[in-house]
Amino acid sequence: MSQVPSDLRYTKDHEWARDNGDGTISVGITDHAQEALGDLVFVEVPEPGQLVAAGEACAVVESVKAASDIFSPLAGTVAAVNSSLADAPERINEDPYDQGWIFSLTPADPAAFASLLDADAYARFLEDE
Repeated sequence: MSQVPSDLRYTKDHEWARDNGDGTISVGITDHAQEALGDLVFVEVPEPGQLVAAGEACAVVESVKAASDIFSPLAGTVAAVNSSLADAPERINEDPYDQGWIFSLTPADPAAFASLLDADAYARFLEDE
């Protein structure tokens, strides 16, 4: 079964979100998503400063199987991107919750973070999927 760290929040599109404690939220894809995609070969990250809406496609990951949009879990402004993924997209496969983060954002409404799925709700969603 996929790892579902309890300190993160999740979306039904299989993104995770981490409150960094500094007003930013890091975003990546879940262990479940990277397993389903297979070996990643390319990652397109959003532009720092880009405004994103909740649920908006703002990044892309490509594997040997398929390309998949990455959706922003919250509305906000892209604060930083993981530029190391350009040369090493496999970091998402190897460590999706740490070295495989894709971007961070400054949320327009920080309270919206609490509306994302907690680990238990995401695990139940995976069981039902």
